[in-house]
Amino acid sequence: MTAELTADDLKAYASTIGGLRPVPVAVTTVHGGRANGLITLSGGPASIIPEAPRLVVSITTYNFSHDLIRDGGVFILHTLSNAAELIETSLEIIRTLGGRTGRDGDKISGLRTRPGVTGAPILLDALTYVEARVIRSLDNEENTFFVGDVVGAGRLNAGGKLDIGAAWTGLGKEWTDAYEHDHEAQIDDSRARRGLPTSHS
Repeated sequence: MTAELTADDLKAYASTIGGLRPVPVAVTTVHGGRANGLITLSGGPASIIPEAPRLVVSITTYNFSHDLIRDGGVFILHTLSNAAELIETSLEIIRTLGGRTGRDGDKISGLRTRPGVTGAPILLDALTYVEARVIRSLDNEENTFFVGDVVGAGRLNAGGKLDIGAAWTGLGKEWTDAYEHDHEAQIDDSRARRGLPTSHS
């Protein structure tokens, strides 16, 4: 049962989590000959053992990549570069992977890639990447937390990590407005999975 939260509760929640997920990551995967990817703010470490690292990503059930990771058991997490010579390429990766669902068709072939040790595509214009094989998952109704053993990693380009503020500014208002509009369907799907009223209820 979801607690009834007041407007003040929700405001305090937003204030607390604001800035805790500052780096967008590109996640790619492959299964059954189909590769896909998306942009998320949910990637991070899942172990404190330096010589045996693990990763965790939370992927919304609505996303096509969710099913590929669930069924294929592999994913690659990439950070994107903020270097001046790569910033536009980083933004194009976000536009490509974050602009539409893979259920509508291929999103990967327009990006420069090579297969990693998992078979999933490494984005060659990313800053860094880490490959993982899924060892555990937690179904959270609206999303699944996938935990994977790290099986490969590398640095691909120069620069620091692109943060979400710089990315959102660089993407432009037209793109971000369209993203927010399209994102409402994903939010409604998540509401429905948790038994909550949707915007169309």
